[in-house]
Amino acid sequence: MIYRSKAPLRIGLAGGGTDVSPYCDLYGGAILNATISLYAHASIEILNEPVMVLEAIDQVQRETYPLNADITPEGPLALLSGAVNCIRKDYGNFQTGFHLSTYVDAPAGSGLGTSSTLMVAIIGAFAEMLSLPLGDYDTAHYAYEIERSYLKLAGGRQDQYAATFGGVNYMEFYENDKVIVNPLRIRSKYLHELEHNLLLYFTSNTRESAAIIKEQVKNVETQNTASIDAMHQLKEQARMMKEALLKGRLDDIGHILDYGFNQKRKMANNISNQQIEKMYDAAKAAGATGGKISGAGGGGFMIFYCPGNTRHDVVKALQSFGGNFKPFGFTTEGLTSWNV
Repeated sequence: MIYRSKAPLRIGLAGGGTDVSPYCDLYGGAILNATISLYAHASIEILNEPVMVLEAIDQVQRETYPLNADITPEGPLALLSGAVNCIRKDYGNFQTGFHLSTYVDAPAGSGLGTSSTLMVAIIGAFAEMLSLPLGDYDTAHYAYEIERSYLKLAGGRQDQYAATFGGVNYMEFYENDKVIVNPLRIRSKYLHELEHNLLLYFTSNTRESAAIIKEQVKNVETQNTASIDAMHQLKEQARMMKEALLKGRLDDIGHILDYGFNQKRKMANNISNQQIEKMYDAAKAAGATGGKISGAGGGGFMIFYCPGNTRHDVVKALQSFGGNFKPFGFTTEGLTSWNV
C-alpha cells in the first residue's frame, strides 16, 4: 500500500510578515495569498521490515532508521524526521515499517513557502495512512507547531494555512495562535486576468530566511518605530488588495504591490539588495506597475504585475539578469491525500 499527498505552494500578494510573532500577537496581522500549481509531494510506502526510510528526493538525501527510533532532526531530512518524531509521540508507535519520500516543485528558500508546505504534505500522507482525525485548521496548526515549537524554525503562519486550505484567502492572525481563513469569492474573469498579468520570476538565488525573520522579530521586540509602522502599512495593504480583487479594480493591483514593496524594505535589512533593486527598476521601466519579493526577501522568487500586454516587454527586460520565469496557474484545492 502507498499513501500519497500533495499541497500547493503559494504566492503572497499583500501583508507579508504580519503573520510573524510577536507582531501579530500584539497588533493582529493580515495577509492575502493565493495557491499556485506548484506542489510539495509526500509518499509513504509500507515495508515488510521494521525500519523507517526517510528520503528527500530533490535533496538527494536518504537515511534508514530502526522502526520507532527517536531521530535527531538535522540537515536536509530535518522536516521529515521532525514530523516522524512528533507523529509517533502524539499518536503512538508505528505498527509497520515504511518509506517516506518527498519532493517539492520549487527550490528550498525560494520564497514560495516550500518548507511549511512540505510539512503539510507530510502530515497529510500520515493522516491518510493512520486515519488521523485532523481537520483543515488542525492540520495547519499541527504543521506550524512542529516547525516553530519542535524544530525551532523561524517563520510565520500563512504558509501552513495556505497549503492546507488552498485558493485565494484573506487571513487574519491574532494572539494565542488564533487564525481565521477567509476564502475570497473572486469572479473568474478577474482571476484569469490576474493570472495573465502576473509574472513569477526566479532570481536564481535562494536565501536563508531565518536571519531576516529574526531581525524582523527583534525590531518588534525593541519597538523599532519605522519597522512596526511598515508592518502596519503592510496589514493595510492586505485590506486594499482584498477590496481591489473583489471589486475587479485590477489596474490598482500593481500600484498596491508597489506600495507594499516600498514598505517591506523598512521591516528589516537584507530584504532587498542591489541586484533585486535593478531587476525591479528594469521591470517597471518595461511596463510593470509593481511587484514584490516573495517570502521573507533577500532572493528567491519575485512577482511582477504587468497590465495589458506588457508582460512580453518585461520578460525581455529581465532576460539579461540570469533568472528564469516559472509558468503557473491559480489552484482552488489545498492539501489532497489518497492511497493506492
